[in-house]
Amino acid sequence: MSSGRNVAQQLIASHLVEGEMRPGTEIALSVDQTLTQDATGTLVMLELEALGLDRVKTEVSVQYVDHNLLQADSKNQDDHLFLRSACRRFGLWYSKPGNGVSHPVHMQRFGIPGKVMTGSDSHTCAAGSLGMLAIGTGGLDVAMTMAGEPLYLRMPEVWGVELTGTPPDWVSAKDVVLEMLRRHGVKGGVNRIIEYHGDGLASLTAMDRHVIANMGAELGATTTVFPSDEAVLEFLRTEDRERDYVELRAEPGASYDVTDSIDLSALEPLIAAPSSPGNVVPVREVAGEPVFQVVVGSSANPGLRDFAIVAEIVKGRQSHDQVSFDINPASRQTLADLTRNGWLFDLIAAGARIHQSGCLGCIGMGQAPATGRNSLRTVPRNFPGRSGTEEDSVWLCSPETAAAAALTGVITDPRDLGVSYPRLDLPGHTYVGTTMLVPPPEQDTRDQELVKGPNIASLPEFDPLPDRLEATVELKAGDNISTDEILPAGAQVLPLRSNIPAISRFVFRPIDAGYADRANGPHAVIGGENYGQGSSREHAVIAPRYLGLRVVIAKSFARIHFQNLANFGILPLRFEDPADYDRIDQGDVLTFDGLRGQLAHGKPVTAGRHGDRAESAWASGRGDLRLIHDLSERQVAMVLAGGRIPLSARAR
Repeated sequence: MSSGRNVAQQLIASHLVEGEMRPGTEIALSVDQTLTQDATGTLVMLELEALGLDRVKTEVSVQYVDHNLLQADSKNQDDHLFLRSACRRFGLWYSKPGNGVSHPVHMQRFGIPGKVMTGSDSHTCAAGSLGMLAIGTGGLDVAMTMAGEPLYLRMPEVWGVELTGTPPDWVSAKDVVLEMLRRHGVKGGVNRIIEYHGDGLASLTAMDRHVIANMGAELGATTTVFPSDEAVLEFLRTEDRERDYVELRAEPGASYDVTDSIDLSALEPLIAAPSSPGNVVPVREVAGEPVFQVVVGSSANPGLRDFAIVAEIVKGRQSHDQVSFDINPASRQTLADLTRNGWLFDLIAAGARIHQSGCLGCIGMGQAPATGRNSLRTVPRNFPGRSGTEEDSVWLCSPETAAAAALTGVITDPRDLGVSYPRLDLPGHTYVGTTMLVPPPEQDTRDQELVKGPNIASLPEFDPLPDRLEATVELKAGDNISTDEILPAGAQVLPLRSNIPAISRFVFRPIDAGYADRANGPHAVIGGENYGQGSSREHAVIAPRYLGLRVVIAKSFARIHFQNLANFGILPLRFEDPADYDRIDQGDVLTFDGLRGQLAHGKPVTAGRHGDRAESAWASGRGDLRLIHDLSERQVAMVLAGGRIPLSARAR
């Protein structure tokens, strides 16, 4: 008798339209739903315009306005109006500014077990909490799925993580995913789907699972999935959506390509120290470090429980006078429930600063911390400078640990507060708010005008890859370079997201402020391991491509960034010998001859090198630099054409 299929395999098999479910091979999946947010969605809508789409072909597509909420000038609201007009033009739902962060709102209102979703946000994987296959991608991949094309990806391994036991007091879902990061780091999930199973699931609500699934992105995973079981049914019942429930569990005899296990009862409060989600230690190891800011909220801890537990811990007490105690409700629905149940009063009375529902401090749009002073946050990422402060010191922790620090002014293990762990009485039915969600028009709207403010520029047109390329190495970077370092977020940069010429001036500014001035022709960038980790933002590809970037050579790439590079005609290559990384300097010139033929015929790519150390570096007689590409035939065609859009235009 053949073994049964796990949840991930069932989801893939039910949507497979091309390829075989063999790890490492390219597959194509039909897509039911899409999610876009305003930091990436403006480009998606411009891509739909460039593709000549009349109306989206998915079951549900939703455009959220959650990142760029600060209206310090006209740019952000101009883009909100553009997105509203694009939703009417192309047939999307529109979530108004202030309605909340895309991931929890989508889970509350649209997520359905068994569906496949793409999203132009790396934390789209949070919807795996409902038994969905939800995959973050670059915006162009989302645009193509809206247009009815399948999602292409390499079939991942399925990593089964068995959960046993019950979390002790003062330990919650954030500590579970921090334990995964403590064990495996930010590359542990690369080319894998993480599937949680086991008796320990009974102690995790659907929103607890959201916390864990959300930060699978920080492990580098393709996505995370949970079964759709009683916890999912209960969640949908509280949201008046019980009719959407579909049971989805691993079949008897299901197995996994990779396995791990976590005894939840053995966990303790954990914290990720600056400046990586993988830099995880027990809270007690760093207790006593002074704290000057605490931020509760974001897509990583968005549930009513995550705010209510903080309110109960600080109830009747006052936050420390040196601490900026910031509360970012993840959705307007959650804010309404906090208000109706009295928890908002408890937070306000304890000195909390209440901000609007949205991403805000997580993406560096407000709540920037003091220079070099510790900020404890329940957000998913603490990459250098992401907070909006260049020399920041951001720690990632659970709501319980955040509340303890807000009261004491130092990093504190919440078990050491000397109080009993609060027992929450969460409502059996939430405030279901749908009025801020605008449905797509039923009638044909292909004549709807796109409302473009002065900051919205058309997508640049990119030329095909030449057969002979001379590329100066304009930057050499180290390991784990994030998209926040390639193109930063924050209140200064994000409002320019619809204007590639303007935003390109900020490319690589956090690590090399002179890059944009030097990069005025065909050039290359050298990277180490896990190049392009983090956000899905394709601006981190389009903007350097606008400046002339044609080749990135690295030891390894993060999944979404690799695909984004190919989507816009930048050639991603790996060193055949990783030691060659040390033999290339910034300022060297790489020469590629017969490049198109090498790619088209699947051959290794070779490059000559000219620079101050060229003779000594290659005196061993090894000849040209030998490089490997991991592109599929489909991706090779895109790179040769200058990107997926010109390739699609040529096919029409």
